[in-house]
Amino acid sequence: MRALLDVILVVLQIYVWLLIASAILSWLIAFNVVNTHNQVVAVIADFLYRITEPVLRPIRSFMPNLGGLDISPVILILIIFFFQSVIVRYIYPNVF
Repeated sequence: MRALLDVILVVLQIYVWLLIASAILSWLIAFNVVNTHNQVVAVIADFLYRITEPVLRPIRSFMPNLGGLDISPVILILIIFFFQSVIVRYIYPNVF
């Protein structure tokens, strides 16, 4: 059971890094630092969009409009940190 919890913690940590990469790449695309006509950039952007958007969309639906500022990745990262903390502090020590 601890091995399963370790895998869940690693997957959550990888997803946090994917969220950060998605946010940074969206900024780079918005400020024209990278060009989406480059096929490598387009493939990476599409992958990150497909992996993060299904989870971010419900958060965006109940968030108020803050103009051009999207804080849904920050909220999702905080939720993931909360779940990681619950697993480490309460579930993991009680599993034999």
